[in-house]
Amino acid sequence: MLLSVALCCFAAVNAQTRTKLTPNLVYNPSFEEYRECPRKIDALGTLTIVDAWYQPTAGSADYYNVCGSRDCGVPKNKLGIQDAHSGSGFCGIYCSKTDYREYLQTQLVEPLRAGEMYRVSFYVSLSEYSAGAVATIGALFTEDRISDTVRSVMMNKEIRHLGQGISQTVSSYFEPQVVNDYERVLTDTKGWMQISGVFTAKGGERFMTIGNFYPASQSNVIDLDSLTYLLPGAYYYIDDVSVVCLGCNEMKSVDTMAVADEHTPSITDTFAVGATFILQNIFFDYDKATLLQQSYNELQHLLAILKSHPNMKIEVRGHTDGHGSIDYNQRLSENRAKAVVDYLVSKGIDTKRLQFKGFGKSMPIDTNATEEGRAHNRRVEFKVLSL
Repeated sequence: MLLSVALCCFAAVNAQTRTKLTPNLVYNPSFEEYRECPRKIDALGTLTIVDAWYQPTAGSADYYNVCGSRDCGVPKNKLGIQDAHSGSGFCGIYCSKTDYREYLQTQLVEPLRAGEMYRVSFYVSLSEYSAGAVATIGALFTEDRISDTVRSVMMNKEIRHLGQGISQTVSSYFEPQVVNDYERVLTDTKGWMQISGVFTAKGGERFMTIGNFYPASQSNVIDLDSLTYLLPGAYYYIDDVSVVCLGCNEMKSVDTMAVADEHTPSITDTFAVGATFILQNIFFDYDKATLLQQSYNELQHLLAILKSHPNMKIEVRGHTDGHGSIDYNQRLSENRAKAVVDYLVSKGIDTKRLQFKGFGKSMPIDTNATEEGRAHNRRVEFKVLSL
């Protein structure tokens, strides 16, 4: 089984924002931070409302909270009955009796360090409405964010170039670094079962994905008389996710903003009135102004800047590529800039410190003749108005 990934990076640096290493490298580990209470089980998933977590495939992960509707409540909801392992919320995914799959993905607080050992832990509970139970739920760590449109087992797709302009895509199963023992089928519907393990990092792994990476024939699927069989597969609640470095010196300081590489511009140590900085990883739904959870880390960086500079006022500026009409792109860029401002306000930043403005396609920084250039032009910036 091959694991071929590439390093993903983003830039927003403020050397004044230094902190000690937090023991847990997972943001929002028990799913307690969210933008709104869950209201329904959606075929497209509901993780857009949970801070720092998102679904990497078309399989629709679900969110539950005590504040949720009848479908998405805690302890009782549409897909089962369970109290949270801690706090008031948790997520749910099909790990499945079939090859249908759902996954959870998040970006870690910092990249894993080469040669260091990490302990991974999370808790699962089988829905009593399931049609079976499985064993092989695990956690996969990659340098690159994984994204796919499939609803089946997530595959590692490697493009091999054969020469003369010919290439082929070779798919193989991912091998999670931590996986529950094959002989230990996860059958508890009343309480929570811990999945944990220790592995040595290759270095640079920034993303963690949780789910079942094995086909049904290799997942040790069993049927249980205690299950009601209201659901078509094995459905598990997930809570309290932890990734801890066992050998790292907790007194080492890390720059929570400094995760840029040499290819991306960085926000400097000193801010000046009139300076403009690009936020490298702000993502939206296609042709919409809906912020995606992949933007969480970059938004956290901007929040940290604003909190460490309490007198700073900024203008959030939206830009699009060259496709589409002038009027359409103007509206889209304004709405996207406003979405970023709305997020900052929801996290406690005073509205008096924030402005937003859209520029449409009027200020490109690269060519619109290539996809790479268009991607550079689709951007969100902030401009320092006062300090």
